[in-house]
Amino acid sequence: MTHSDHTLFPARRLVAEGLGTALLLAVVVGSAIMGDRLAGGNAAIALLVNSIASGCGLVVLILMFGGVSGAHMNPVVTLSEVWQRNLPAALALPYVAAQVAGAFAGVAIAHGMFGEPAFAAATHARTGAALWWSEGVATFGLLATIISCARTRPNVTPYAAALFIVAGYWFTASSSFANPALTLARAATDTCAGIRLADVPGYVLAQLAGAAAATFVFGWLYPRAPAGATVAGTAAPAEFATAD
Repeated sequence: MTHSDHTLFPARRLVAEGLGTALLLAVVVGSAIMGDRLAGGNAAIALLVNSIASGCGLVVLILMFGGVSGAHMNPVVTLSEVWQRNLPAALALPYVAAQVAGAFAGVAIAHGMFGEPAFAAATHARTGAALWWSEGVATFGLLATIISCARTRPNVTPYAAALFIVAGYWFTASSSFANPALTLARAATDTCAGIRLADVPGYVLAQLAGAAAATFVFGWLYPRAPAGATVAGTAAPAEFATAD
């Protein structure tokens, strides 16, 4: 990256992060609503629909936006990339702001498709030690997947990350949110995808702890890649070619 890349907030990257996160939430929330409506009360079928759609959508979105912003779409991924020195620290807050704004936009997009109000306060209770532990494990696994694959087989990272999320829907008690922006935005949907606002802090703290642990452990297991080995350390085997 050039010096200007480190000191400016390139518009294309922020738009990519916001748009990517919006589409991610539209997929996650929209498929949850669709699955719930079509499953006839069968929670397993509804979860299967939600997990497959979310995983497929995530692969496509990483491939779509990876070459622009790194396709983080997740504040803990951004913070981990800053910690690994793959992303300038000055971009952390703009990235996170774009992700959070995009996440809320994605909820509104999903609601619009299913005739729901743009936003509605969630009433679905999700709290307790088991769920917090699940979120820590899920986020640890997601960051472990991203770091290890990005430093050894970067071309498979989109698929590996999405597959881990699909698995996380099923092996964690929390159904693997693993994303603070997604968690916060899901407090604005009073559907089966929602989480009460009061329960959000426990999830987010667990996600931050899991991400920090994974970054420390897998940063040690896989020594830092040479500069320019990947785009923001995640998705594509080339550094940003042009400045905004």
